[in-house]
This record gives sequence, C-alpha cells and structure tokens, in this order.
Amino acid sequence: MKLSALALALKRLNISRVSYAATEWNALNRKATSWFQQGNYTKAAMAATKAVQSAEQALGPNHPDVATGLNNLGMVCYAREQFTKAEPIHKRALTIREKAFGPDHPDVAQSLNNLGILYSAQRQHTKAEPAVQRALAIRTEILGLADPNVATSLDNLAALYDDQEQYAKAEPLYHRALAIRMETLGPDHPDVATSLNNLAYSYSEQGKYAKAEPLFQRALAIQEIALGLNHPDVATSLKNIAVLHRKTGRANSAERLEDRAAKIRMARR
Repeated sequence: MKLSALALALKRLNISRVSYAATEWNALNRKATSWFQQGNYTKAAMAATKAVQSAEQALGPNHPDVATGLNNLGMVCYAREQFTKAEPIHKRALTIREKAFGPDHPDVAQSLNNLGILYSAQRQHTKAEPAVQRALAIRTEILGLADPNVATSLDNLAALYDDQEQYAKAEPLYHRALAIRMETLGPDHPDVATSLNNLAYSYSEQGKYAKAEPLFQRALAIQEIALGLNHPDVATSLKNIAVLHRKTGRANSAERLEDRAAKIRMARR
C-alpha cells in the first residue's frame, strides 16, 4: 500500500481575525491537526467538522478559512476511506479557493492535489491525472522546483503512474520527490518515509524485492521514531514488509508483522 502525505494538508492554519468564534475555529482546527497526526481519525473528524461549522458561523460560507476547514475534513475522510463523502467536501473547498484567490494560488493547488489522490484511490485515473498535473504546475511556478509541496505532487503523480503499471514514468518522479524531501526536510522526516515507502512499493510490484526491502525497512524505522510505534503509517509499512516476506518465502516473519499491523489498526478504530 502506498502512502500519501496527508499531514501536509492539515498543517496550514490561518490566523483568525474575528473575536471568539474565529478563535474557537482556530482551536478546533489545531485539535483536528493534532488528532490526525496521532492517527486518531475519529476524534480528528469530530474536531474538523466542528471547525468548519465554527468558521461558517463566524465568517460566512465562502470564506477561505472555511475552505481550510473543509480541506482538513476532506483529508480525514480520505484517511478513513470515506471517499464518496470526501469528494464533495474537497470540491467545495476548491470552488471557494478559486473564487477567493484565482486559479493559480498554492491553496488551489492543495485542493487539486487532494482531489487527485482521492480520485487515484478510487482508480479514477482520467480524473486524477489532470488534477495532480495542474497542482504540480502551480506549485512549481509559484514555489520553485525544490519545495516540499512540489515533492508531494511529484510523489502523487508517480503513484498514479504506478497504479497504471507505468513504472518507467513513475520511478524518476519518486527519486525527484525523495531528493527534494531529503534536502529540505532532513533524512528522518515522515515525508521522507513516505517517499521511501512508495518507491519500495513500486519495486516490490515489479518483483525487485532486493531493492524494495531496505527501503521499506528504512521507512519503517523513520516512522517508528517520528510518529510512534502505534501510528497507522507504521501499520502500513509493517503490512508492506509482510507482503514482501510472503512473496519471498518468509511466511513466519510475515505473520508476525501482519499481527502487529492488525493490532495497531484495531486500536485506531
């Protein structure tokens, strides 16, 4: 299973400008961010929903801060695999942002990126690719070639090609994303682990297990330190390594990894 850099979608918090209700919105958004980063998606969804309602009451239904809250709520829905619920939320956020900022703003790129990975998860590739490509173009133009947000778009575009078995297109994009993240975020950042995991997954799907395994192991080590032993991304990495072990005749170790991953996921429900 590939990973998307979901936490990035929740990190951008606007400073409130309107008395109590806006202060309440900001506090709720921070709670949603915190719960999301801890992998507690149930509590994150509750806080994100309340944040949207608070922003609407304080600022009106078409304010950019409402779009920020909608973006966050949509990403929580994505993480919970509630794809049909997430789509109209992201579309509304995109509409607000395009009207408020114009078509070439970084926040518009964020919404396009999130719609793209949502469509990709549903294997709607003809919808996903133009959204991700447009997000990448906006980010490259505004932020430059070496920005972490550009790396996110590169990684997501690579994953889209991977899903269609276009591995020759995917691999150089994965390497570019990894290089940007290593340079800008450092070698032990969770987004570096995401790049490592996704490149490893691509190798594994091609049967290149000797290349895949050390990347999976490195991703897991970063996640366990940066996110904690019981984070959902740790469970994903454990599951990926387990699949590789089964493919290479190591059923006993695969079973242990699967058991640990299952326990993490059960605790997060």
